[in-house]
Amino acid sequence: MADTGAAIELVGLTKRYPGDRQPSVDGVTLRVDAGETVVFVGPSGCGKSTTLKMINRLIEPSSGSVRINGEDVTGLDPVELRRGIGYAIQSSGLFPHLTVAQNIALVPRMAGWSGRRVRARVTEMLELVGLDPGEFRDRYPRRLSGGQQQRVGVARALAADPPVLLMDEPFGAVDPVTRGHLQDELLRLQRELRKTIVFVTHDVDEAIKLGDRIAVLGERSRIAQFDTPEAILAHPADAFVSGFVGSGAALKRLDLTRLRDLGVPGCPTAHQGEPLPQVRARLRASATDEMLLLDRRGRPVRWLRRADLTHAEGPLTEAGTPVGGTVTRDATLREALEAVLTDSTGRVAVTGPNGVYAGAVRLEGLLGTVRGLLAADRGRAREHQRERESTRPEPTPPEAEGATAGRAEGDAMGSAG
Repeated sequence: MADTGAAIELVGLTKRYPGDRQPSVDGVTLRVDAGETVVFVGPSGCGKSTTLKMINRLIEPSSGSVRINGEDVTGLDPVELRRGIGYAIQSSGLFPHLTVAQNIALVPRMAGWSGRRVRARVTEMLELVGLDPGEFRDRYPRRLSGGQQQRVGVARALAADPPVLLMDEPFGAVDPVTRGHLQDELLRLQRELRKTIVFVTHDVDEAIKLGDRIAVLGERSRIAQFDTPEAILAHPADAFVSGFVGSGAALKRLDLTRLRDLGVPGCPTAHQGEPLPQVRARLRASATDEMLLLDRRGRPVRWLRRADLTHAEGPLTEAGTPVGGTVTRDATLREALEAVLTDSTGRVAVTGPNGVYAGAVRLEGLLGTVRGLLAADRGRAREHQRERESTRPEPTPPEAEGATAGRAEGDAMGSAG
């Protein structure tokens, strides 16, 4: 397998357990393109995790096939197959008796990598998922938060540079805030790495945020709809999909737009240690009444208003108000709106990799963007309705119906004679 993403094809994939009247998974056929993120979403017990585990043969298919870059994996050694496929699960699945570094190094060591190469890869993976190698390398999993454990789990899944990454509800056991940050981190990683990702969740909002395409699965993993998030929200295939997606499709649309797609406006900034007169002059020259104080690593730490700078005498680290929550450039429009609505002044700092300042957004600007997006969606919906009506067959006039019926009756009698 190549080190970049690989295409996956499921052909008639079926799993039937002995004694069961019906298969758990019934004839799933779909294709995941190389470098694509496809999310399996559906109600509990529909077989989505079983389908996922048949890709790396943690569960053996009863019939059908799985092909990765055209090669049928049922003909491969299952252990070797799994070494070439990353796998991340709920609650991280880290070995508690191994350090963070040892957990990440497992598959590269089994693949015969040299010690030097393994150590370098552990450092690279920890930096990739936003954990300081010097701080976390020698920790044991019990000394990590839930979000940190999940980051290490993703690092371990990616350590041997597999072309395919399978993720089985990997963020389901963490709190909503941490879950949002982990989703953003996965989006950032995918932009950099372009792996082929198959992701399982029961959360429609998570599927909309993460998936290039979504497979909505019904009973026995039968595919109810396999399409882009935009298409599923705008045109659900049937009542099951519509009911599963739920109400508020217009609001869910906000999960399809990320701040990085809109362009994040900036605001005046100052750095810790800058002379106070220089900072005051910068704010006076701006069109706003507020600026962000950044630490020496460029991360937002305090909001400074004109009055704060007027009365400041000591270090700026004592002035203004601390930065509360931040959002990343990968945050969705919905997440950004939630953040500014919970801020008393209606603004939030935006960060990039490693928490470095990337801009700031305010309530008025976000509301204007939302109105524009929803208006465009309404226009597309009207256009789609007009297209449907234009292709609808014309009704047959009553007199024509009678003539057609008469001809049919005569034809039938002639045939009988």
